[in-house]
Amino acid sequence: MSANVVPAQAGARPPVIETRGLEKIYSAGTEAEVVALKGVDMSIAHGEFVAIMGPSGSGKSTLMNLVGCLDTPTGGQYLCDGIDVATLGREELAELRRDKIGFVFQGFNLLPRMTALENVAMPLGYARVPNEERAERAREALASVGLENRGTHRPSELSGGQQQRVAIARALINRPPVLLADEPTGALDTKTGEEILSLFKRLRDDGHTVVLITHDPEVAAHADRTFVMRDGELHEEGPYDTRAAHASTGTAS
Repeated sequence: MSANVVPAQAGARPPVIETRGLEKIYSAGTEAEVVALKGVDMSIAHGEFVAIMGPSGSGKSTLMNLVGCLDTPTGGQYLCDGIDVATLGREELAELRRDKIGFVFQGFNLLPRMTALENVAMPLGYARVPNEERAERAREALASVGLENRGTHRPSELSGGQQQRVAIARALINRPPVLLADEPTGALDTKTGEEILSLFKRLRDDGHTVVLITHDPEVAAHADRTFVMRDGELHEEGPYDTRAAHASTGTAS
């Protein structure tokens, strides 16, 4: 893959995610344009656990789609691990998405007829990894999320938390530096959600960068830093303090 790397200071590592004046405008035919993102500046270092909060329609999902290279911005610049994404062709962009970013979704998105091991190994098929190596790496990924004994089970035979762990293992299979998680605990009960968030913290400690999209302040409180989207604008709030949030709204914790 050809890469346009932004110069950094000697010995410094560029942010794994950096946006500069990122904009996204949707045109609805004869309707008025919808400005989803308004000049978003964001910098996330390797090994950070970051939460992006905001209500429905605030722009957080649009931002995640751009960071995940699932959509293209209308304006501004996005650098992924120092690579200017706008300079990449279609194949190079697909390679970047495969090698740099793992996706975790609220709905798990597992194929019901495949075993856990087969679901986890599936991305390696697109990368043309040999079958023997594919199976070995899938077993390692399942072990990394505590499911080494569930490889032969299908999704219907797993709990919601176990299915999400399989989805996380699948996101890790290509060893990407970044995990993008969109409401990953939204379909889980509180206890299971806490277990998944603890897993994200462990992955952060192992060197992964975790970017979590959520509307839940209790979930955001687990992150190192929190950004809040409001009407397409991004505001950094620092570590999220749920006690302060409850005090400001007058609700009990």
